[in-house]
Amino acid sequence: MKKTTKEQILDVALDLFSQKGYKGASIRMISSKVGIRESAIYNHFKNKEDILNTIVSTLSSSSLSLLSSNKPLEESAKKGKSFLREFAASFKLLAYDNKSEKFFRFMMIELMQNKKMRDIFMNDFHKAHLKILSQAFFIMMQEDMIYSSDPMLMAREFLSPLFFYRMQVTLVKIDKENSSIESTLFEKHIDFFWEMIVNNK
Repeated sequence: MKKTTKEQILDVALDLFSQKGYKGASIRMISSKVGIRESAIYNHFKNKEDILNTIVSTLSSSSLSLLSSNKPLEESAKKGKSFLREFAASFKLLAYDNKSEKFFRFMMIELMQNKKMRDIFMNDFHKAHLKILSQAFFIMMQEDMIYSSDPMLMAREFLSPLFFYRMQVTLVKIDKENSSIESTLFEKHIDFFWEMIVNNK
């Protein structure tokens, strides 16, 4: 199915943002690559910030929906290690999804120089993921599946390597190298982490 002009604008903008950053990608560049007049952009978006907000909203919601189970957390968290495996698998999928990878590259460019993007990253991605994980760990503790501890600290300890592995995959792919070794780290992390927290009594 042919993409609409609005969808093409969003795709091209994300591509340029991931290469040049927000400031480096102009409305003129976006319209030129889409193949439309610069003024035509404003038939679909108020300005460049509106384009960015649409991209963020779309990818943020799709990311969280992928990382959230269809079942209620109270139910899915009781699967213990399987829940963590599913969470990590979804996180891994984001590293290999073309749009998510481009947005991740864009975020890495912007985090050091753009307060708005730092806020988006911390609130829409980092904190949202920590909330899901900390609630899941709390449920596992209540079920006596894992040792009692600080669920938020446990969530941070679990999430941090996943973020690092995702960055490794992106860096390897930028250099057009094979990422098969990096892709196995997600699964290995689950086994290693679970052995540290599981209550075997």
